[in-house]
Amino acid sequence: MPKHCGPQAISPEAPRDCRLCPRLAAFRDACRADEPSWFNAPVPSFGTTQARLLIVGLAPGLKGANRTGRPFTGDYAGELLYATLLEYGFAKGSYGADPADGLQLVECMISNAVRCVPPQNKPTPAEIANCRPFLAARIGALPELSAIMALGRIAHEQTLAALALKRAAFPFGHGARHGLNDRLTLFDSFHCSRYNTNTGRLTPKMFQEVFKAIRAHLS
Repeated sequence: MPKHCGPQAISPEAPRDCRLCPRLAAFRDACRADEPSWFNAPVPSFGTTQARLLIVGLAPGLKGANRTGRPFTGDYAGELLYATLLEYGFAKGSYGADPADGLQLVECMISNAVRCVPPQNKPTPAEIANCRPFLAARIGALPELSAIMALGRIAHEQTLAALALKRAAFPFGHGARHGLNDRLTLFDSFHCSRYNTNTGRLTPKMFQEVFKAIRAHLS
């Protein structure tokens, strides 16, 4: 853990000027120079602090959340995610791919394993580890939390590490459900990326089935 990230120093959200990861900070700087109107900073979590469900993605997309400043907003993955959240009652309003669209999450929060956009959407193991204290703090700051949904293997493994749990005890698999402790249940899904949906690795029905299981769990 970075030496200035002791337990008392960590907030659930990374500071806007976070420089823990030199490569990611440099990439943000370059993006800011090219697109000064974009958000170009660690993307904060979106949703209510009374969330019963926390959705953990991989990292902000370059032209999605890195541009708009809201997780899964402005890229293809957000179209499927927010449509499904609306269908299962975890959101209200309408999704307009814009933070000003008025969309609100209901008993739900969305965050990312890595808060800054990585080049080629591929964070390094060190960058994932550097961001882990923020996820641990985010989980710890949600008093009503009962379910976590991991979108992809990295989000799954980052969640387990944030909770100091062993990967071998909770293998990743689409549709898998893991009782982590007497409070939290982890639900796994393939990431709702364009690549996964275009190749058929993840269909809308497969994605909806995970949300159906989460809704039943919370009920």
